[in-house]
Amino acid sequence: MASPTEIDERCINTIRFLSADAIQKASSGHPGLPMGAAPMAYVLWTRHLRHNPANPRWVNRDRFILSAGHGSSLLYSLLHLTGYDLPIGEIQHFRQWGSRTPGHPESHTTPGVEMTTGPLGQGISGAVGMAMAEAHLGALYNRPGHRVMDHFTYVLAGDGDLMEGVTYEACSLAGHLGLGKLIVLYDSNRISLAGSTGLCFTEDIEKRFEACRWHTLRVPDGNDVEAMDRAILAAKEEKAKPSLIIIETTIGFGAPGKQGTFKVHGSPLGDDELRRAKTNLGWEDPRPFFIPDDVHDHFIEAKEKGKAHESEWQQVFFRYSRSYPEAAEEFRLRMSNELPRGWDSGLTELFQDRKPVSTRKAGETVLQLLAGHIPALMGGSADLNPSTLTWIKDCGDFQGPGVCAEGLQGSVGTCWGFEGRNIHFGVREHAMAAITTGMALHGGSIPYSSTFLTFSDYMKPAIRIACLSRVRTIYIFTHDSIGVGEDGPTHQPVEQIMGLRGIPNLAVIRPADANETVYAMKTALTRTEGPTALILTRQDVPLIDQKRFAQAKGLERGGYVLWESRKSRPDVILIATGSEVSLALEAAVILSDEKIKARVISLPCWEIFDRQCLEYRQSVLPAEVKARVAVEAGLRIGWEHYVGLEGVVIGMEGFGASAPGPVLYEKFGITSAALVEAARELVRKRKS
Repeated sequence: MASPTEIDERCINTIRFLSADAIQKASSGHPGLPMGAAPMAYVLWTRHLRHNPANPRWVNRDRFILSAGHGSSLLYSLLHLTGYDLPIGEIQHFRQWGSRTPGHPESHTTPGVEMTTGPLGQGISGAVGMAMAEAHLGALYNRPGHRVMDHFTYVLAGDGDLMEGVTYEACSLAGHLGLGKLIVLYDSNRISLAGSTGLCFTEDIEKRFEACRWHTLRVPDGNDVEAMDRAILAAKEEKAKPSLIIIETTIGFGAPGKQGTFKVHGSPLGDDELRRAKTNLGWEDPRPFFIPDDVHDHFIEAKEKGKAHESEWQQVFFRYSRSYPEAAEEFRLRMSNELPRGWDSGLTELFQDRKPVSTRKAGETVLQLLAGHIPALMGGSADLNPSTLTWIKDCGDFQGPGVCAEGLQGSVGTCWGFEGRNIHFGVREHAMAAITTGMALHGGSIPYSSTFLTFSDYMKPAIRIACLSRVRTIYIFTHDSIGVGEDGPTHQPVEQIMGLRGIPNLAVIRPADANETVYAMKTALTRTEGPTALILTRQDVPLIDQKRFAQAKGLERGGYVLWESRKSRPDVILIATGSEVSLALEAAVILSDEKIKARVISLPCWEIFDRQCLEYRQSVLPAEVKARVAVEAGLRIGWEHYVGLEGVVIGMEGFGASAPGPVLYEKFGITSAALVEAARELVRKRKS
């Protein structure tokens, strides 16, 4: 083992103790990883990482993702030391109200944090998405002598990350694609929160990743700076495979009474143990948050290096824009997350024949038109393209160059290599959602993913991270209800819509027909405050007459008055979403014939409607009208928000069954007749 130089050792110990001091002051945190992994982080950040602390959003920077997000103090120490806008006061207020150093990294909170992490496995899976985005943009826009997109994606992952199933899903796909610029540093300390990993995790990780077509390397000593440097260099040289560097470390290194044990994983060292650790490692000053001058000067060189890296890239891009002006402008638009001029032209003319059509089929039609206008739009499904209809015609499959070979069968089209826009995620729903989050965070793509609504449950942890990160991703969920029919209750979503509605920052849109589907997709593309979930039918639904009823553009406000029998205060309000809107219209016409004034509300998106001004919401749902009936082929619970304690909700109380869809609607009482009866009874009670 080569001993680190004196400045290397002092820098590494600065990272260790700056991190441990922050945790000690907060009386909470995870000191084990920062103290054990400090050397690998130091080598990566000072010898390999191309970044600019003065501009954390430089588009061609290397990405660093701390997948083991519980070690956040390590990342905050690195950001502070290398000159990001994260002053020492923020380190001293680690995990406190209003600080930019939360307990786990948050991409929208702290400059230099690439991805919100903490739930294990999410970071490494999101990093696969970032590497995919880099590969796609590079293949599409780079030219000989002009490499405008050319960077590495680095991950620091721990034992827990590699235990999570989502990691296997994502890394399996990464190996298949041959993402050679993805490099994972595995902090193998063999300790988790509850004890030794030997209690539950004894597989051969190296062989597992080799089986997934990864390039693997091993560093037996996590304090061997030169060995880690050589391993990273070797990983960068491997262009055809992603690389896993297994680095054997000691958790809590330097803390004499706790290192190498689970006791140092998730609790502060304590004043005495921290003092002993500093003495043990020959630290010169016991004061908390001490940074030696020479260490400061060494780390802060990153600012000048970063400016030079970006300046060099700007010159490359200037020459590129002179030689390829159209490509340069398209690249600029994509990296700024702007939509091109005229991106929505032709949408409102799509559905003129008034034939019933499923909203999944309508979604396919809309997607094809939009994809022709928006080069950034790309995605795919969890092996369900023929069912969810989420493919882009004539845009090829996204595949690694080594995978494109004759004999591959696919439902989309030809293999284009990394230029392709159709992603085959395979039956990997969880990884699919995490990957699209990483793609969105990278920039340059508007990613979408798709599966049956019932399988959204596999995606929930990654959807939650996307919502917390406020990224623009689109989830296209089809087969939205018991209308799925004969596939039975395993494939019939009941509780999923309401569960998705409960996630903050997620707009869940269930359009009533093809025209509402147009505006649902437009809304998804223009929302910048979080992801959007589109909930689409398998079965055909009637096209609502835009001349007789209100325009579908009302969807942009979340909910709107679709029809009312008279322009006066209604006797009863019928509220519906999706395929049940047509039932509400049928019921309203019957009630009108009986001299009961009915108003029909299409309420495709609760989240957007609830953000409208009070005046608008009351114009749609006047508070004085208590007689309200809501209908949706999903759980009833939650609809009290709109119908109140006096209203009625028609929906599901349990799972579905295997039978044709129309039969199920009748058997479970989700019919226009049921709406009419409920409305009659409410009006009778109000008048009695």
